[in-house]
Amino acid sequence: MTTLAGIKTIKDLELENKRVFIRVDFNVPQDKKTRAITDDARIRAALPTIQYAMDKGAKVILASHLGRPKGKVDPIYSLEPCAARLAELLSCEVLLPDDCVGDAPKKLIGEMRGRQIVLLENVRFHPEEEKNDEGFARQLAELCDVYVNDAFGCSHRAHASVHALPKLMREKACGFLLEAEIAKLGKIITDPDKPYLAILGGAKVSDKIAVVENLLNLVDMLVIGGAMANTFLKAQGNDTKASLVEDDKLALARTIMEKARDMKVDLIVPVDVVVAPSTDATEGKVVDVGAIPDGNLALDIGPKTIAMIEGACKKAKSIFWNGPMGMFENKAFSAGTFAVAKAMASVRAFTVVGGGDSASAVRKAGPEIQMAFTHISTGGGASLELVEGRKLPGIEILRSGNA
Repeated sequence: MTTLAGIKTIKDLELENKRVFIRVDFNVPQDKKTRAITDDARIRAALPTIQYAMDKGAKVILASHLGRPKGKVDPIYSLEPCAARLAELLSCEVLLPDDCVGDAPKKLIGEMRGRQIVLLENVRFHPEEEKNDEGFARQLAELCDVYVNDAFGCSHRAHASVHALPKLMREKACGFLLEAEIAKLGKIITDPDKPYLAILGGAKVSDKIAVVENLLNLVDMLVIGGAMANTFLKAQGNDTKASLVEDDKLALARTIMEKARDMKVDLIVPVDVVVAPSTDATEGKVVDVGAIPDGNLALDIGPKTIAMIEGACKKAKSIFWNGPMGMFENKAFSAGTFAVAKAMASVRAFTVVGGGDSASAVRKAGPEIQMAFTHISTGGGASLELVEGRKLPGIEILRSGNA
């Protein structure tokens, strides 16, 4: 089930004078040296829910993780930069206790005044968070009266602040961001307008086997790009030379191609690629897939393949995209990924981007491109698991009767 059935939204809750615990996803990318936030999209995405709770007179308590501190306090992973950025965005005071449980947050929450928010320190400083520990969840429950999940990017994890805590709470709901994620991703899984096109990229076929198999039952057209396309190209008999290939997945690639043919799904794989001798190259060369030079790697899709994808986008009424078409971090190999963003933005289809690098590429393509999409997901792994047809623990626990 991927609909909102049985799930309250924040608008269904009484918030005035209540201590409202909002699980947000402030796991933002940072500069490794300065710790400056390099992309605040996840913080901005949570603002409508936070602002709504404040406007309704709630005492707002936010919780998030940042990075992988492995259950230990590590200043590198402190949420201090997120607190500072949130204070700027909302023009209010954001208080950051030195822990997420215990006396320090209790004291700050008890003394909260208007236009103040408490952002708890990184929940992953405690190993119990990732263990979904009920005792740790009870400590978090002492801080609040109401629970709201607005962290879609973490909802595929059965962690304490996402699963064990709402299990203890009588009053629980989803925030506006999570509501939009469930509704928009739910539509492309349960009720997509046809023709339906899915575009998958990224490095490995093995990461997306379940997604591909589920999508074959839903889509009319399927594009395979990125490094994972190399495995399909080799399975077709092409010599991919130095390109990244999962040799142990060649049989699987052939099976997927046969399934697509049997199910009358138009499977689009690259016919030309941009190659170079290394991933550090400053320029590439366009060649047909059967003519990759010795010692070269395929690092992006070529113009003929881009034209095929643009044509598919024009036919589609629903489009789902997850995964870059090449090594788009290097400008020399970014054309294919940005071309997909522009192609999707130029049509009137129901367009959803499944988080991660694809969402980053859409934002980098510019505000006009970004605004043209129906939905840009904030959770790469979570959106993929939803598209696979899996139930996400952080969503399911919000349904009535699940406590």
